[in-house]
Amino acid sequence: MPNYRLTIQYDGGRYRGWQRLGNTDNTIQGKLDRVLSEMVGEDTEIIGCSRTDAGVHAFGQIANFHAKRHFSEDEVMEYFNRYLPDDISVVGVDIVSDRFHSRYNAKSKTYLYRIWNREYSHPFMRKYSMHVAEKLDITKMLNAGSYFVGEHDFTAYSNAKSKKKSMVRNIISIDIEEEEGFIDIRICGDGFLYNMVRKIVGTLTSAGLGEIEAKDIPDIIDSGVRKETGRMAEPWGLYLEKIEY
Repeated sequence: MPNYRLTIQYDGGRYRGWQRLGNTDNTIQGKLDRVLSEMVGEDTEIIGCSRTDAGVHAFGQIANFHAKRHFSEDEVMEYFNRYLPDDISVVGVDIVSDRFHSRYNAKSKTYLYRIWNREYSHPFMRKYSMHVAEKLDITKMLNAGSYFVGEHDFTAYSNAKSKKKSMVRNIISIDIEEEEGFIDIRICGDGFLYNMVRKIVGTLTSAGLGEIEAKDIPDIIDSGVRKETGRMAEPWGLYLEKIEY
């Protein structure tokens, strides 16, 4: 049975997240599964690497599926893009080893969060970035970000819906860049808990506004108390940017 790896881009604005839900097909996985099942002629489920939340976008989601019959890479790509809605695209197809698993084989994930940091709103990016009208201090945000790097128990930065046995995750890097009114925050790690990236961005924003001190972050992490993290960033500014294998 050939194993196909897909690279997928999507605008998550109108969907209830990646993961297929029993009471609705208004999810990214639900839309992909419907097209896939029609292509192979039987119910088939696609395996996604990252279960992005409702409203979250992706430049580089990775998924895979096995098929009983052989399709060329071009056939798979053409079929998906013919029948998927316009806000979901398959931008790459590769036939890979039978042992490849999009979730279990991933070594790191990089998320991008975009903030529009001007006193006025951005009419064309209001659905794709979080608007913060007050001026953010990038140096303070970078100092705050340094405390997240490394291996920590991120219970405080999880959500009550997180059902992972271990809350320990390793943040590899946090990079922050400012250009023409946008602040781009890239967070790379070996894995993330439910709402973890958005909560980290919320803390970085609070630091940039002078609401908290960077030196307080280790105590927030160590507390394990979710309410200590403060604000949570809006979903529409978040993008799954890249997955490394």
